[in-house]
Amino acid sequence: MKIEKRWIVSFAIISITAITALFWKNEEIAPNINEFLSEDKIVGADVAWILTASGLVLLMTPGLSFFYGGMVRQKNVISTMLQSFIALGVISIFWVVIGFSLSFGESLGFKINGIHYGIFGNPFSYPFFNKVGSLPHKDLAPTIPFILFALFQMKFAVITPALITGSFAERVRFISYLVFMVLFSLFIYCPLCHMIWYPDGLLNKYFGIKDFAGGTVVHMSAGFAALAGALFLGKRKNLDHQPSNIPFVILGTGMLWFGWFGFNAGSALAANSTAAMAFGTTTIASGAAMITWIFFDRINGRKVSAMGACIGAVVGLVAITPAAGFISISESIFVGFISAVVSNLIMNWKKLKKIDDTLDVFACHGVGGIMGMILTAILAHGKNASLLHGGFSVFLHHMTALILVSLFTFFGAILLYKITDFIIPLRVSEDSEKIGLDLSQHGENLSI
Repeated sequence: MKIEKRWIVSFAIISITAITALFWKNEEIAPNINEFLSEDKIVGADVAWILTASGLVLLMTPGLSFFYGGMVRQKNVISTMLQSFIALGVISIFWVVIGFSLSFGESLGFKINGIHYGIFGNPFSYPFFNKVGSLPHKDLAPTIPFILFALFQMKFAVITPALITGSFAERVRFISYLVFMVLFSLFIYCPLCHMIWYPDGLLNKYFGIKDFAGGTVVHMSAGFAALAGALFLGKRKNLDHQPSNIPFVILGTGMLWFGWFGFNAGSALAANSTAAMAFGTTTIASGAAMITWIFFDRINGRKVSAMGACIGAVVGLVAITPAAGFISISESIFVGFISAVVSNLIMNWKKLKKIDDTLDVFACHGVGGIMGMILTAILAHGKNASLLHGGFSVFLHHMTALILVSLFTFFGAILLYKITDFIIPLRVSEDSEKIGLDLSQHGENLSI
């Protein structure tokens, strides 16, 4: 069997990475000891909770596999599930080698009036997790080991490109997707993560953006990249699409919902009242969105469906993510309700239906993330923290950032799709699409 050069190159890359890692000299702390605190600052309860939360967030990616896998046709179930699952391997290695440095390393950017604003982290801050050890970090992880913070954040980086795959399901070449995944993480996710979650990040420090657990960093970026992908790859040849396994969708939704407690409540980075409130707002918003979705479907002449209930629940989870630790339980009901209505309307909008976003990723994650960002800017508690609490300028900053992030992620993704397509064509052949990606890409078949 003739082996294509692209796979030889891929194996060479992981081989070089592994050998480099073997001989890489790791230090426990940075030369600037002032970045770190002593071990006696570690709070055991916080460590236990963030370890648990990290495991919960990891579970979300297999959950997404089932959620997406059940929605596609039977001939594409395995390929669709693998596109999510493979991110656990690819992005984990990427994160250790350079991703964490780009996201949370020393800020590189520009100055305004003598104040520094970061665009991305220094790639030489923590390569191969160098200097990422057992000590707490003064700014990023004051009560838990820095290594635990890095691993918790890694799970967010893993699921973000996996979310995008639903938009171009059933027609993308696997090796091309791997290339795009790395490029997306390198040039879109990491800079956006740094700008919003790093203390000196541009959108954090200058705009004051509130994103508790990733509504903007994760869901908006994935949603707009998904829209760009659907437009770039074009429609499937056969749009007669019936979900292959709705029980898979229900299972995936349950796993996502369960894992989302780590996603949102874990983002408090401590076992405290904020984590408890985020835990509550997460589940209540999702429940409200689920009920709203099926009732709204019914009054619009559509049957109450298991698919609709699952999609509604996920939309609620997406929308509450940026606001989870900033609002009350009662307000989370409204967040779930209004986000489900808007997302449902967008999903069934005839103009959007003309775009073959296979699993409606933009309508769910993109629009859900947008709604979450807007509602956070309206409802977040605290003096001058949001529109309803005297923070008109905060609201304006959020709306400005919403536009900037949308443009950055959409057009940035279009450029990355073009680069990927130039390296290795993104779309499979018509024959491969016809027989299904399970056989044409992986030589495997689903038996149910």
